[in-house]
Amino acid sequence: MSAERPISRAAAVVINPEFTWYIISRFLFIAGLRMTPVLLGWRLYQITGSKLSLGIVGLAEVIPAIAFALPAGVKVDRSNKHQLLSHCIAIYFFIMAGLLLVTSPWAVGYLSKTWIPWSIYLMVFLSGVVRAYSGPAFNSFLAQLVEQGSLVRAISVNSMIWLTAAVAGPGLAGMLIGYTSITIAFIVVCVLIGISWILFHKISPKPVSWKDNKGRTWEAVKEGLRFVFSQKSLLGAMSLDMFAVLFGGAAALLPVFAADILKVGPQHLGWLVAATYLGNFVAIAWLTKRPLKKKQGLQLFYVVAGFGACILVFALSKNFWLSFAALFVSGLFDGVSMIIRGTIVQLFVPDEMRGRVSSVNSIFINSSNELGQFESGVAATVLGTVPSVVFGGCMTIIVVIATWFKAPALRKFEY
Repeated sequence: MSAERPISRAAAVVINPEFTWYIISRFLFIAGLRMTPVLLGWRLYQITGSKLSLGIVGLAEVIPAIAFALPAGVKVDRSNKHQLLSHCIAIYFFIMAGLLLVTSPWAVGYLSKTWIPWSIYLMVFLSGVVRAYSGPAFNSFLAQLVEQGSLVRAISVNSMIWLTAAVAGPGLAGMLIGYTSITIAFIVVCVLIGISWILFHKISPKPVSWKDNKGRTWEAVKEGLRFVFSQKSLLGAMSLDMFAVLFGGAAALLPVFAADILKVGPQHLGWLVAATYLGNFVAIAWLTKRPLKKKQGLQLFYVVAGFGACILVFALSKNFWLSFAALFVSGLFDGVSMIIRGTIVQLFVPDEMRGRVSSVNSIFINSSNELGQFESGVAATVLGTVPSVVFGGCMTIIVVIATWFKAPALRKFEY
């Protein structure tokens, strides 16, 4: 009887018609977006042969994503989230169409090797602007689609759908580059996002959760910041993740590892990119059935340290399957971390502040992922590919040790 109950609860969430349309639409949207780093990384390294160019892609996205994050959070809380997301998905479609054009054989034949990378950076910059709004809007909109009692289950299902897309997207991108062309791959990206936009409109608009008659954006931003900084466990979890992934992330250098160290093609690159997300998926699927019962804060330290150790193994590996396994296991650790952080954000934030808190959270996430991508490109250029990733793995473990002593409240945190 106890084994049937979690399954029936999960089914109850999934058969909510609007939540079902939401996760299908988001699956297609995320699959399309996660194809893009594989396509751009492979094309840029082909054209430029520069490790730094791979890091600049991350910088181009993170600058607007961070710069617009706080006012975007206020906009999300004040807006009809359904309408805002509809606009964001549509703009992403046109950005991907632009990337299709500048990466096509026509562009390679008629544009200089200087114009193509800078055109890509511009498109990625625009996607960072949109992402500043779409990320918090998706997170906030989810809470409006299910009842409070089903929210934890819905978070897990939503995370699994996101990760399924994050695994499928890079794998599909690698195969399409290997067996067809980058142009066909970007056509598939545009089709996926276009269908996502159509299906998203199966969901009805929801009421605005926060009606601020004063309209003072900066005051609203400060209110969100004060809330985050007053929640020591929330702030500690965000900070630990930010600094660990800032130094420990190796995603930007995967095209270099694939081509120069592991000597494999784009199909294998796609699976290297997907490996971490596959580990995330397995971890979250396991935790959906067997959720963490206690000492979640303490376990967060353990899994982030494990993530850093896996990055060290990946850096020193010269075998594709060992590298894949190291990234997969790092994804298992990261998946546990994602569930702990995501649950803290969703359970302890009032509905009228979800957009602003999600935006603050996105600053930490964007800082760790995209700034980490830039840091990887710069470090690889200065230190070399393998030493830069070894340095990152060691720094991740050092960050865990430092946070252990600096954030005792997080060690004791439970939910």
